[in-house]
Amino acid sequence: MNPPTVSHPDTDRATFWLRRRLGRAVALSYVAALLVPGPGLWLRREHTLPLGTMTGPPLSTAPLLLCLVILSAGLQVPVRDLGRLLRSPTALLAGLVLHLVIPLLVIPAVAFLLRRTPDTDGGSGLVTAMILIVAMPVAAGATVWAGKSDGDQPTMVGLVLASTLLSPLTIPLVISTLTPLLSGDYANTLTATGRTAHGGFALVGVVLPCAAGILFRLVLPMAWRDRVLGVVVPMALVGSLVLTYVNASGALGSFLASPRPLLFGAALVVAALVCLLSFALGRAAARLLRLDAPATSSLTLACGMNNSSASAVLITTALPDKPHLLLPVLAYGLLQKTAASRVLAVASRL
Repeated sequence: MNPPTVSHPDTDRATFWLRRRLGRAVALSYVAALLVPGPGLWLRREHTLPLGTMTGPPLSTAPLLLCLVILSAGLQVPVRDLGRLLRSPTALLAGLVLHLVIPLLVIPAVAFLLRRTPDTDGGSGLVTAMILIVAMPVAAGATVWAGKSDGDQPTMVGLVLASTLLSPLTIPLVISTLTPLLSGDYANTLTATGRTAHGGFALVGVVLPCAAGILFRLVLPMAWRDRVLGVVVPMALVGSLVLTYVNASGALGSFLASPRPLLFGAALVVAALVCLLSFALGRAAARLLRLDAPATSSLTLACGMNNSSASAVLITTALPDKPHLLLPVLAYGLLQKTAASRVLAVASRL
């Protein structure tokens, strides 16, 4: 016998309150990382838990928080609403193709422009960070923006789900294809990072939590599912803020220890350029395909919104000695939300 449905008005109100103020909460996470980076730097390090007389395996906070956030996203995927995508898959297939093709167009253009700067490594550090961003699957948060802009929600959810499930193949593919653009140690660094992604990061850190969330949603009775959602969703929202704080502490902590204003400015400019080009190419492709307005919004958002939290965790895990690479990742995370709000504003006028 299934348990009766139990509502959680206090939890629901808290979740709604936090979602409405998520932008400000993210900004506060950045401020906290700037002013009090110590706890975030401690959480970035690996820690071992004592297991009686034995020492447990090393654990890192950032990957665990990422798993929680992606598990929550999987729990909220309306799988049964995706059936109509099989009858009209144009936008879904176009989004998946563009998600792979756009990085191969944008990153070489940015690398060419950076080669003309006085930077001694030709901007290879910034390009490395950008590659690790655009290689990631579509951000789960894109579904929220699609809903706000009256986008094609099943297509948006399908793009998030498909790009996530394909990420063990696509992440190493994008990284290996774009690595020749780099020079010096960064080429070797990115090659090693690609091996980390191929060796388990995408599968364990991205696909399995998403698949577990989807499976739980399918097998749990509705009453239990509501209870689980009532607990996991607010925990994931808080976890995403802690993850933002941890990642920002790594980037801003190293920046404060050794200020590099030119690097900070270059990170903002490069992140803005990649973000705007990705959104613009996505919108242009949607118009060429003559998609309707909801599908156009969803395709545009999918092309520009990448899972920057996953790329930050990959950098933290695989490249702990290069925290400065987190600067453009953090900038991109903020800028893609700003660009998404612009897409929402344009869609509301159509």
